[in-house]
Amino acid sequence: MTAVINLLLLPLRAPMLLLLLAVSTYLGLHWSHDQALQLATGAELPHLPVLVWSAQCLQAVVVVVVCTIPDLLLRQISTMMATSRVISLVVTLLLVITGGLYLLHLDVLSSVLILASAVLLARLDLLRVRVVPPPLLMALVFTVLVLGGLSAGRLLGAHLGEPQLVPSAPIQHKADPSGLRAAQQPPG
Repeated sequence: MTAVINLLLLPLRAPMLLLLLAVSTYLGLHWSHDQALQLATGAELPHLPVLVWSAQCLQAVVVVVVCTIPDLLLRQISTMMATSRVISLVVTLLLVITGGLYLLHLDVLSSVLILASAVLLARLDLLRVRVVPPPLLMALVFTVLVLGGLSAGRLLGAHLGEPQLVPSAPIQHKADPSGLRAAQQPPG
């Protein structure tokens, strides 16, 4: 019974978990707003929002896994890179190309950095209160927390409605023909 109470009081003891949930909810709301803007501006592909949302969720899962189990992940990658030069080249090229793509789209890079910072802060806060689950369990719990927050933000964005775009009318300068004629005619 005390274990259940301790688990329920964990967000109060480690408030960075609530911050992680708030950040992931905000990112879900932000991403749904961006998707609505893309649809409103003329994206004609019907499956594009589903693909973009899936890619963003996959990106969030990768960020959580990299931030929660870096020692296991880096040990496996370095072992694979040490066994073969081909694998070393492929991994290096994959990292450089992925980093370059993120640098080309700085708004995506900022979302990744914000989410990674929130995950690392939550992990440090759990360490501060001496709650250290196994790395895979922590990755699973953080993944569920982040995906739940992203989904809540997306639902909140759908509930608030799609943003209304105000079409900007081009400014047309119409010359007054009667004024031009009056200026052209000599006073008489």
